[in-house]
Amino acid sequence: MPKNRFVEVNGLSLHITEQGSGPLVILLHGFPDSGYTWRHQLGPIADAGYHVVAPDQRGAGKSRGPEAVDQYSIFHLAGDVVGLIHALGEEEAVIVGHDWGAVVAWHTALLRPDVIRGVAALSVLPPRRTSEPPMTVSEKKFGPGFYQNYFQKPGVAEAEFERDVEKTMRVFFADRSPEVPLESLVPVVAPGEGLLDALNAMPGLPSWLSEEDLAVMVATFEETGFTSFLNWYRNLDRNWEQLAAWHDAKITPPSFFVTATRDLIPAAAGPGFIERLPEVLSDLRGVLNLEGGGHWMQLERPAEVRDALLGFLAEL
Repeated sequence: MPKNRFVEVNGLSLHITEQGSGPLVILLHGFPDSGYTWRHQLGPIADAGYHVVAPDQRGAGKSRGPEAVDQYSIFHLAGDVVGLIHALGEEEAVIVGHDWGAVVAWHTALLRPDVIRGVAALSVLPPRRTSEPPMTVSEKKFGPGFYQNYFQKPGVAEAEFERDVEKTMRVFFADRSPEVPLESLVPVVAPGEGLLDALNAMPGLPSWLSEEDLAVMVATFEETGFTSFLNWYRNLDRNWEQLAAWHDAKITPPSFFVTATRDLIPAAAGPGFIERLPEVLSDLRGVLNLEGGGHWMQLERPAEVRDALLGFLAEL
């Protein structure tokens, strides 16, 4: 059975859910989420002979974080992964990430390949550093209402999301579900509106999400709010500036990627993105493309994701 505890990492108390024994596997969640998102994968990975750990990352779930915005850079987030590996008494681990967790996983493998035995990511492609800061790029392409630009001003997005946390979580989980007609490729906030107005909604919940599971996430964000998590986005330009030395660098540990045909995040990269992966990943071991799957693939298609991850782990 999974166990919960807190681990001291880089001056923070990170909440983790863990199960099993053996080589270390760390599962990293995205936004707006927590380690709870990996509930379907924990048991099977542990049963296959691994010590599997799903942390609530810095400022998310039950893990608190600093108040200062600049304490949520990709270097802090990757540093927490490395610190967690060592705090658990290990020298290396396989890391798996979904959404923002994929961003953290890719960058940890880029920055510290010596401690990463393998890296798998769901939804978000490996990083390619742009020629201009990302918020400049997105504003030029989509306008100032692009959701990541909307997140930049402290207090605005969190006020919208915290007004009715249950509604917020319902919309976020429904928006990228394959059960909802896709009305727009990119969420852009119209003047005088909020992000929730720009996202796709649905009556009730997707078939893969229970009211009980939603209640867990609602309770989490009602307690913590969204500010710390939104600070991850508020470091995007800072990350770009500080990652200059890794421009065009490849990710060298063995890697695996999971995508889905109705997930808008990889689709935004345009046709042929799977074929271009080896340009960034020097040891790509495979790709799982879930036909008809949406963004929350570890919840929507848990068995397929589980089997793909177990296959990747067995190869290492």
